[in-house]
Amino acid sequence: MFERFFLSAQQDMKLAILAPLICALFRLIFIRFYGPQYSLKQDWRKLYHCFRYGFWWGMDFNAYVFLVPLVLISLPSIFFADYFVFGDILRIIGLSLYLLVLYVAFIGKMIFYYHFRDIFNATMRLGGKADKRNLLDIFFNQHHGAWLLLSCIPFLALCVFAADALLKLPSVPYPQIENVFLAYAFNFLFVAFCVVGFYYCRFGGSLKHADKPEWDEVPEIVKADIFLGKATVDDLVAIEMVYSRPVQDLLNHNDEQSSEILRREPLFADVTSAVINRENLLARFKKRAQGARITPPKKIFFLLGESYTQAPFDPLYDNLHLSDRGKAFRADPHSFVINNFLPAGLISQPAITSLISGLFDSNLEINEREIFWHNTSLLSLPLQLKKLGYKTHLWYGGGLSWSSLGLFSQASGFDRVYGGNEICPKDTPKTWLGIYDHLFLQQTAKNIVTTDSEEFEFHFIYTTSNHGPYTIPIKKYGWDAEKIMPNVPSSLKKDKAKLADLGTYWYADQALFDFVDEIKTRYPDSLIIVTGDHSRPVLPLNHDIIKRQEETLRERFCTSFAMYHPQFTQAMFAGNTIGGHMNILPTIIESIAPAGFEYYSLAPSFFEPLERVVTPYHWLTANQMGYYQDRIAQTLTVSADEVDLIRNTARFESERDAVVELTGWLVRHPEFLLNAKEPSEL
Repeated sequence: MFERFFLSAQQDMKLAILAPLICALFRLIFIRFYGPQYSLKQDWRKLYHCFRYGFWWGMDFNAYVFLVPLVLISLPSIFFADYFVFGDILRIIGLSLYLLVLYVAFIGKMIFYYHFRDIFNATMRLGGKADKRNLLDIFFNQHHGAWLLLSCIPFLALCVFAADALLKLPSVPYPQIENVFLAYAFNFLFVAFCVVGFYYCRFGGSLKHADKPEWDEVPEIVKADIFLGKATVDDLVAIEMVYSRPVQDLLNHNDEQSSEILRREPLFADVTSAVINRENLLARFKKRAQGARITPPKKIFFLLGESYTQAPFDPLYDNLHLSDRGKAFRADPHSFVINNFLPAGLISQPAITSLISGLFDSNLEINEREIFWHNTSLLSLPLQLKKLGYKTHLWYGGGLSWSSLGLFSQASGFDRVYGGNEICPKDTPKTWLGIYDHLFLQQTAKNIVTTDSEEFEFHFIYTTSNHGPYTIPIKKYGWDAEKIMPNVPSSLKKDKAKLADLGTYWYADQALFDFVDEIKTRYPDSLIIVTGDHSRPVLPLNHDIIKRQEETLRERFCTSFAMYHPQFTQAMFAGNTIGGHMNILPTIIESIAPAGFEYYSLAPSFFEPLERVVTPYHWLTANQMGYYQDRIAQTLTVSADEVDLIRNTARFESERDAVVELTGWLVRHPEFLLNAKEPSEL
C-alpha cells in the first residue's frame, strides 16, 4: 500500500519544479521587455540574486504544487489502487490549470506595467468600480486581447507536454525491507521528508516562518536597482501583497492614533481627539484673501484634460509637435505656466475627487462613499466659489454615473452637472468613456453660450478622449503623422500602435484649445485654467528620439498646467516653478476675492513663494522630485541623457501622513462634513 504513496509522491516532486521554472521564465521576459539593457558580465550578481530570491519568494504559492496533489492524490492512492492509476492525469490537469493562472497573472502584470510603470500595486483596488467596458475595450483593442486569449491554448499544450515528460522520468523504486520495524521507520521518515520539504520550500529555504521572504529582505544589491527589485516579485505574490495591505487601513485608526500621526506635523501640534470638531480641525487651513489681483471675471473655465501630460511640452520632444496648441496658449504673456506640476492622484478618480473636494482623496474613493453623495467639506472648490457669487457647473464628457461623479459633484456644491451623453445627440460618436473631445467641447460651448446670463459662472470641464485604447479615427480629424512630425525616426512612423497613441494626445490638444480660442473670443475677460488629471506614458522613448529609454520621474508623474487672464503678469506669481493641483483653488480665490474673504485650502496660492509640493504619492522642491512608494528621488533636470536616481530617500513624510490622515478622519467622522444644499450650513 505505501509503495503506491512512495511512487506517487515522487510524481508530485517531479511536477513541483515546473511552476518555479515558468515563473523564472516570466521574470526573464519581463526584464528583457521592460528593463534596461543588463550585461551578464557586469550585472550577473544582481541578476543571480534577483532570480534566486524570486525563486524562493515565489514558493509562497508554488510549494502548494507539491502539497495539493500529495494530499488529494498520493494519500488516497494508499487506499484506492484504481485512483493511483489515474493519478498522473489528475496531476496534469491540476498543474495545467495552476500554470494557466500564472500565465493570466503574467499577462495582467505586463499590461499593468505598461500603463502604470509598476508591478501590481494599490491602484488595482481602485479598479473595482471602473468602467468594465472600457477595460475590455483597452484589453482587446490596445493590447490585442483576442490574441492573448488564444495564446492560452498553445501555452496549455506546452504545459501538458512538459508535465507529461516530467512524469515519464524514471522514479526510485520502493525499497523492499523485510524487517517490519525498519519498513515502518522508512515510511515514517519519507512522510516526514515530504512534510518538512514542503515547509522548507514554503518558507523560502528555511524551516522558520519568520524567515519567509518579504520585501524588506530583498538583497540590497537587487533592491538598489528599482526595476530589478520589482522584477523579483512573482505576480501572485504581488497580488497577495496588494490585498493583504488594504489601501484603506487608515480607516481602522482610532482618534488617538490619528491625533498622534497628525501631531508629528507642526501645523497639527495642538490636535487631540478630545477637542476636535468640524471647525477647529480645519481651522488651520483657514485663510483670508489679500484682495483681488484681477477684475473678477464673469466666467471662469477650469479645463481638466484626460491624461494631458507635461512631457510633450518639453523642448526635448519639440519634433513630435503633440502640444503645439497648448504651447501657443502658454506663450501668451498673460499666461502663467508651471512645468513641474504634480497631480493630486495617480489615476483619474482620486485626481478629480481631490480637485473638487479640496481634500486629497488618498485612494479612499470618497466619491463612492454615500456620505459624500450628500455632504462635503469646508474645503470644497465649488462650494467656496458659490460664496463668491458664482453659479457652478460641471461638464463631463462621459456618463455621470462614472465613479458616482454626478452624485458626488452635486453634493460638493455644483449647481448643475452635465454628462456628455446627456447634452450631445444620441448618435454622437463616442468611446466607452465618453463623447469624442472636440464634439463634447463644441456642444459644451454651445450650451454655455445659449444659456448665458448676466450671472457669474464657474465651469469645470473634464474630457475623456486621451485614453486607451486610442481607437478614435484621428486621421479624420486632422492627424497626419508625415506632415505633423516629419523629422522623427522612420521606425516611429512605422509603429502604428504608437502613432495612434501620439495622435490621440495631439487630437486632445487640438480639441482643448479650439474650445479655449472660442471662449477667449466670446468672453475675453475669462479666467482660464488648463491642466491634466494625471500623466501617462506617451513618450516614444524606444525610437531613438533621445539617448535614454527610461522616463524620468518628472516625465512619469508631472501633468500639465497653465492659467490665463488678460490682467495677469508674470511678476504676480512670486517666481514659482513648482506646483500641484491643490494650489489651483487658492490661486483662483486669491485672484478674484475681496480682501479679507475667508476660505479654506490645504495649500498656498501661486502668489506666494512655494518651497515644496507634497501629495500622498510624491513630493517636489525647486530642484528635486521624490516618489514615496519606491523611496526614490531625482533632480528636475530636463535632459536627453540618463538622470541619476537617489535611492532610499523620502522627504516631508510627516506632512504627507498628516494630509492623508486628515481625509481618513473626515471619512470616519461624517458629522464634520456639511450639506452644501442647506444654506444654514454654509
